[in-house]
Amino acid sequence: MGAAGSAWTRLTMADSELIAAVEKVWRIPRPGPDNLLKAPAFVALSALCDRLYGAGSPKFALSTALRSLGLPCQLPAKQAGLALDPATAATALDAAFGRKIAVRRHLCPLDLADDLALLAFGRSRVAQFDADELASLFDAPRLARTFPNTPLDAKRLAQFHWLVVEEELQLDQPPEARAAPALFMDMRRDFGEIEPHLGRFPAAVESALAFLLLAPWEEWSTMLEVDWRGFQVPWIYTISDDLFERPNLPPSPDSLSLEPWIVDDHGEEIELERPTTLPLDDAATDLAQFDESAWREFLHAATASVYETPVVHFLVRAFLADGMDEIMAHMTAIEAALSLEADYRAKPRGDPHLKFGPTKRVMARMAGLLNDAQAARAYKDLFELRSAYVHGRGGLQKVSTPERVRARSLARRVARALVDVAAQPTRPREDIMSDLLTKGAPLL
Repeated sequence: MGAAGSAWTRLTMADSELIAAVEKVWRIPRPGPDNLLKAPAFVALSALCDRLYGAGSPKFALSTALRSLGLPCQLPAKQAGLALDPATAATALDAAFGRKIAVRRHLCPLDLADDLALLAFGRSRVAQFDADELASLFDAPRLARTFPNTPLDAKRLAQFHWLVVEEELQLDQPPEARAAPALFMDMRRDFGEIEPHLGRFPAAVESALAFLLLAPWEEWSTMLEVDWRGFQVPWIYTISDDLFERPNLPPSPDSLSLEPWIVDDHGEEIELERPTTLPLDDAATDLAQFDESAWREFLHAATASVYETPVVHFLVRAFLADGMDEIMAHMTAIEAALSLEADYRAKPRGDPHLKFGPTKRVMARMAGLLNDAQAARAYKDLFELRSAYVHGRGGLQKVSTPERVRARSLARRVARALVDVAAQPTRPREDIMSDLLTKGAPLL
C-alpha cells in the first residue's frame, strides 16, 4: 500500500509539474517571441519533457505539439477560444510522449464521382459525409489551431464523395525525428536512387484503389469518350493523430471539379455550385458487392504467388496516368500478371509450346484464364500498337476510345480473374502459368 501510494504521489507531482510548465508557456503574450524555441518558458518545458520522458530536449516536436494544442500566443486574438486549457493540453502532451502506435488517416476526394454505393472494407470506406462529419475526419479544431488563417471549408468539401483509408503505424522513431525527419536523414544515402515500384500514394491507399479498380468502371461509364474512370483522385490529404507530426495546410475545394448551378427560388434565379460528375449507368449499383468479404479475397490474392509480380502497381499506375502512359501501364499490368522470365529464355526441346514466343504465351495464358480467345486477339492488336509506339514507327495512328477502353478492360479482367485463381490451393506461380498456357494454347 505504501509503495503504491508513493508511486501515485510521484505521478501526481509529475502531472502538476507538467501542467505548471505548460501554464507558463500559455502565458507568453501575443504575438509571441521571434523565436519560440529560445523563449525561457519553452526551454524550461522542453527540459522538463526530457527529464520526464527521456525525449532529448524535443524542441521541434514540442513546438509542433503546442501549436496543435492551441498555443495562445500563436493564435489571433479573435480565435483565442481555440486554445485548450493548460491542464487538458498537458494531459494530451503526456499521452503523446507515451504513445507507441499512431493512426494515420488518408482522405481521398473522389472527384467527378457520380452517386456511389456506400462501402466499408478493412479500414477503408467510400462515403459522402456532411460538413460536421468531414470536419471530424480532418480534425478541424487541430487544423484551426495550427493554421488559424487558413480555415477548412468543410461545407464545400462535403459536396464530394470520399475514400477514407486508415492505418496504424508503430512509433519507432523519437518525437524529434517524427517532427523534423529531414534532420535525421542518413546523409550518406544515395538521394538519387529510385525505388522501382514506389507508388504515388501511400501503400494503404494504393491497395484500396486497386481493390476498387477491379470493378468494371469502363462498363458502367456513360461518357467513355470523356473518361472510363468513375472518379479521379487528384490528391490525398493525410493526417496523423501523432501530435508530433505536423499537419499540412487544409485543402481547397477549388482544387476539385465544381460547376455553376442555377436554381429557381420563387421566380428568382440563384447561382450556386455543385460537383461536376461523370454519370454512370444503373449497373454501377453492383459496386456494393465490393464489401468486406470481397476485400478479404483481394488481400489473400495480394499475398499469393499469382500476385507476386507488380500487377497492383501497374493497375493503379494506369488509373493515375494520362494519354499513352495509361495504355502502356495497362499493357504492363497484363504482362506482369501473365508472363514469366522463362518466356524470354531458350526453351527445352521437350516444351510442347516450343514455337510460342513471349507475346503468344501471354495471349494463350489470357485465353486460358478468361476462357476467351477474342480477348487474346484483342491483346495482340494492342501489343502491336504498343510496340509501334515504343519503337517509334512512322505513321502511328491516334489511339481510339475503343482501344483505350479495351486495354483497361483486359487489364482489369486479368487482375480480377487472378483473385479467383488465388482462392484455389496454393501453388507456385510457374505451375499456374504453365497450366494456363496449356489450357489456352488450343484456343488461339
